[in-house]
Amino acid sequence: MKNSLRVHAALFLVSVIYAANYSLSKDVMPDYMGPFGIVTLRIVGAALFFGIVSRLVAPQDRILGRADTIRAVLCGIIGIGGNQLLFFSGLNYTSPINASLLQTIAPIVVVIASAILLSEKITLLRVLGIMLGGIGAATVILSRDAGGLVYPNATLGNIFILLNATAFGVYLVLVTPLMRKYHAFTVLARIFLVGAFVAVPFGWQGVLAADYSRFPLYIWAEIVYMVVFLTIIAYLLNNWALKYASPALLGVYIYLQPILAVLIAVSLGKDHFTWARALQAALIFGGVFLVSRKPKDVAVAPDDAIPLEPVQD
Repeated sequence: MKNSLRVHAALFLVSVIYAANYSLSKDVMPDYMGPFGIVTLRIVGAALFFGIVSRLVAPQDRILGRADTIRAVLCGIIGIGGNQLLFFSGLNYTSPINASLLQTIAPIVVVIASAILLSEKITLLRVLGIMLGGIGAATVILSRDAGGLVYPNATLGNIFILLNATAFGVYLVLVTPLMRKYHAFTVLARIFLVGAFVAVPFGWQGVLAADYSRFPLYIWAEIVYMVVFLTIIAYLLNNWALKYASPALLGVYIYLQPILAVLIAVSLGKDHFTWARALQAALIFGGVFLVSRKPKDVAVAPDDAIPLEPVQD
């Protein structure tokens, strides 16, 4: 019971951390720092942290072999560098609510990627879920509501967020074998190092060009939040909770994150919620629910399952 409460607390805190980021990032971008600069600070900070910690907790653990090395490099390019560059670029252009809704489709991408890369079975129910989620995502991307007055490039931002969710879904499929074979910090140190090589060429000028002397205290606090809480603490809590959480419980928190993002965005005056967005959310949530159902005629052991975990930005 005590451990169950800790799992719920960890997953809820992770959801709050991610949900708040959709609104807090809008304070920093683009007036104080561009999206690529923020990504560079996040990834370089995390690479240093995980690199040091991995040597302390698993000093003898190394990623060995050509296949695992290539997989780790792909994870760093797709899941860390590419994923975060796409996310912050998209969030810079679109609204917090649209971004949070579109990111929810990552479990659908996991199922599609698992079918292509791992030959996992796709049932008729999952096909229906993919179609339902796709329709919901398309309506978000193509919608023209009042938010367009505030975000004139929202369609481009929505496409970036969709690509971000796709990259993260593919990353989950690629990284799972590494996480089972090596210590988590060993994997994280390697993929964040690769991610840093991807992000720095895009963001180093943004980091150097920022006028730090005019940053108010709350902007400094939000940057620290994105580097420390969003990138490091959220992952550590999520990784610990995934060892004990059931797929059904993870599904609940997949749906909770955009709900919290909506509440935070509306309460801070960063966005507005409409009935059209409620319908879009229902379509996407319905699609995610259907694809998350395991085929009844296929017995899947826990160690063989690809986790449909909450989205990490």
